[in-house]
Amino acid sequence: MKTTAVFVFVALCALSALSLATEERAKPPATVSPPGEFTENPTVPTKPTTTTKPTTTTKPTTTTKPTTTTKPTTTTKPTTTTKPTTTTKPTTTTKPTTTTPPQPTPTTNLTIGNYTLMKDQKVICLMAQMALQIRQGNGTFTVQPKMTKTEGSCKDTTANLTLVFKEGFITFMFNKSTGDNTVYVDALSFSISYPISKGVNDLHAANTSMHLFAAKIGHSYSCKNESLYMGKELYLDITHARMQAFNLTKSNEFGLPDNCPADQPDYRVAIAVGVTLLVLIIIVVLAYLLGRRKRTDGYQSL
Repeated sequence: MKTTAVFVFVALCALSALSLATEERAKPPATVSPPGEFTENPTVPTKPTTTTKPTTTTKPTTTTKPTTTTKPTTTTKPTTTTKPTTTTKPTTTTKPTTTTPPQPTPTTNLTIGNYTLMKDQKVICLMAQMALQIRQGNGTFTVQPKMTKTEGSCKDTTANLTLVFKEGFITFMFNKSTGDNTVYVDALSFSISYPISKGVNDLHAANTSMHLFAAKIGHSYSCKNESLYMGKELYLDITHARMQAFNLTKSNEFGLPDNCPADQPDYRVAIAVGVTLLVLIIIVVLAYLLGRRKRTDGYQSL
């Protein structure tokens, strides 16, 4: 297209040059020059019509780069960034839920329990109030009264008191001696299954030749603190004890207390203090009398 336009333009220039040359050769007067020859120049120069550069310049139309630049549309990175949605770490962190609470441990505080036995399911034949603890070395097992049952029976001269709990039992055998007018425990045993010390789970102890908790018939045995050695480094600690078998009061109450030797009052100190004061008084009186006698001997009769 460009070459044809150039050829046309050159041809027109040649024609115009020839026409000018002919006009110069035969110049008519200016008054008689035909107007048609001057009108051919505006029609002949078809430069504006043949200049198809603006029409042929299809660069703006063919420049489809802005339309083909689909990068903004294909940039799906923000949409594909599913990391915040897939981060399920807060939901899968089940550590707080799996932390099981610590299991409760039995209380080690000594608790006084009340234990009774019935005879013929009508009359109370034995009553006991005490706190019990089995000890071996640094390990201890404390009897919990709320989790302890009372078993046993009463006869005319004997009574069997057995305290049963989940870990084992403790048995007291009471004997009534009418000749000595006393009631006492002649046999004591226990058996527990409990890790009281390292490597030891089962403990057994028994003593059938004892004379413990002795009290007069109709009286109660009372002791604040008492520790009984049962062998194999085992001890049975009895605190705040008060017990009575047979001949309880009509109102089912304890009789007069017979204290254990540890709780009996010690009068030796009081006797020693009294004797000392008496000696001091005697010395003072003798010194006064001797001093008065010397004064009377110094005077002479007139």
